[in-house]
Amino acid sequence: MLSYKYYDTPEGSDIFKKTFVTSKYAALSGIAYASFDVLMFSHPTGILNTLGRYAYIVGPMMGMATAFTVTANAAQNIRGKNDKINYFLGGVAAGSIFGAWQRSVTVGVPAAVVLGVAAVIKKTGVDEGWTFFPQITHATKTIQSVRHDWTLVKDLEDYKNFTTGSK
Repeated sequence: MLSYKYYDTPEGSDIFKKTFVTSKYAALSGIAYASFDVLMFSHPTGILNTLGRYAYIVGPMMGMATAFTVTANAAQNIRGKNDKINYFLGGVAAGSIFGAWQRSVTVGVPAAVVLGVAAVIKKTGVDEGWTFFPQITHATKTIQSVRHDWTLVKDLEDYKNFTTGSK
């Protein structure tokens, strides 16, 4: 299950696995955001307040990912169509979770629309084969990359045995 990718199976199937994948990414990004918040802004005192702040941030983010995944796949199963409306409904569900988290309809409605449109763009990209994050093949790709010579100009043979001092 750890090597499973969201698009390994068709839409509407393996909803539990897809929910696990999206929740995993939401948890990782939530932990990063919560760490930034704890260190830079909220400065909670004590371990319980810090853990509470992490839960306050990570929980709704995982809820948004779960709401998107379950809604989009359930809409696929109910409607019987694999189209952009399913993703839009998933984005609306995630935006409504965001609005509830912020306790504001004024924030929730635009968030639902924006996340719905973003989901439609993602679905269009998947259907048409767009590359959102291309593979980067440069020096920071792997830990083994330090063994490669990434200089623009090679050393001249005459200067390899260069020493300082007088003749």
